[in-house]
Amino acid sequence: MAEVEVKKDVPMEDDPVEKEQKRIKDEKALVLSDLRSNVTLCTRTHQTKEMRFLERVVRRLPQTRKQVNSENLLQLIKENFPQSSEAGKELKSWAELKSSMLFDSVSVDNSVIPEIHCYIHLLVLVFVLDKNRLDEAKQCADSLIFKFKLSEFNRRTLDPILAKAFFYYSRVYELRKESSLTRPSLHAGFRTSTLRHDKISQATIMNLILRNYLEYNLYDQAEKFLSKVAQSVDPNSTPTNQFVRYLYYTGRVSAIQLNYSSAYRNLTQAIRKAPQSTALGFKITAQKLLCIVQLLIGEIPEKTVFQQKGMINALKPYFDLSVAVRIGDLSAFQAVVKQNEETFRKDRNLALIQRLRRNVIKTGLRKINLSYSRIHLSDICTKLHLESVEDATFIVAKAIRDGVIDATIDFTGGFLQSKEATDIYSSQEPTEAFHKRIAFCIDTHNDAIKAMRYPDAKQAHPDEDERLERNKQEQIAKEITEEDDDEDLDSF
Repeated sequence: MAEVEVKKDVPMEDDPVEKEQKRIKDEKALVLSDLRSNVTLCTRTHQTKEMRFLERVVRRLPQTRKQVNSENLLQLIKENFPQSSEAGKELKSWAELKSSMLFDSVSVDNSVIPEIHCYIHLLVLVFVLDKNRLDEAKQCADSLIFKFKLSEFNRRTLDPILAKAFFYYSRVYELRKESSLTRPSLHAGFRTSTLRHDKISQATIMNLILRNYLEYNLYDQAEKFLSKVAQSVDPNSTPTNQFVRYLYYTGRVSAIQLNYSSAYRNLTQAIRKAPQSTALGFKITAQKLLCIVQLLIGEIPEKTVFQQKGMINALKPYFDLSVAVRIGDLSAFQAVVKQNEETFRKDRNLALIQRLRRNVIKTGLRKINLSYSRIHLSDICTKLHLESVEDATFIVAKAIRDGVIDATIDFTGGFLQSKEATDIYSSQEPTEAFHKRIAFCIDTHNDAIKAMRYPDAKQAHPDEDERLERNKQEQIAKEITEEDDDEDLDSF
């Protein structure tokens, strides 16, 4: 009997086009599901009055921002806004990257939960901004800020979204080169958030105001503003990212105002508190400014600072600058500044770098003073590449007066006479150094004592309080008894 050959069915391979379409469809469904989940969290915030749900939604915003598109936004608006809603039509026009004709006459839609309304509005604003449609983004940002000013939206559960709304509002105007127009709104928002004790919005808007001032080089106004709000800044209640920005802006203002010690302290804290794995651009910007401040106070940054991962190329001009300042070569310093002038100007550090010329000259004079016991002023002029002997004379005289070098000028012979090096331990310098260290330790001890918490006097002596209360009750009972006895005697 002949054997019958059984053929097995061979599974057909999926079409690559259909497979790709299915993958795209699944991704769209997943993104829309995430958006609906965020809307559900907004609803829970509205019902329970707990901000932690909305804060979770705001923390997801950077991830959601990369996934959202026009199709998802239109579907989200369709599910949460009535068909006849003017606010919904306004958001749809922006989601389609069109200018809204209802912007001047739009009103708040009371049929939509405020948390959901503002969250979807914020998503649309971020989407339009990412598409670089600045005109539509300006309309969208103005509309969002206008809604927060209405009494219907005066809710504490909206505080996290309010902070983000002001951030993107300021960002839109900054990209349009119109940051000065936002200053009145930022001041009004800061005043309102302070009165409402909204710490998140208060910290965010305060940094936006400082950034606005620094963009237009209004350092005096920034310093006055800081002097008024410095007491309200609490590191414990302020979000870490906003506190880091505050430290950076404060450090830049202090550096411009010649307060280098405060600038060094604030910038160091800002770099330490910044995220270690992200925010590379911020750390590079802060590190550039910190290098200049260190050079201005007479310190040389360590070489490892310029060898950090991801910062080598960005910090290369500042490394060359540090080398020129360290060796005290004025010509090398001027060559570095001229070569990287555009970079320094773009970093907004050129004005501070120009102040380093005096430090370079001081370093060169200090080396000359240690190398020569007597040197002519003309030779100093040649070594430091100064313009004339008169300039060298004035610079040397000022260095002697400031205590940079220990020498005298012989105007008759036209030379600089260095004094003999004395034993530093025979002077008062070691005593002053020990005094500073002891004073620091004593201040630290006193601060620790003040920070200690002691129990209240009432809690420390509970038995004494009970005894006093018992005596008081007994005294009242005795007075009542005496009054009753007096009444009985009167009646008798």
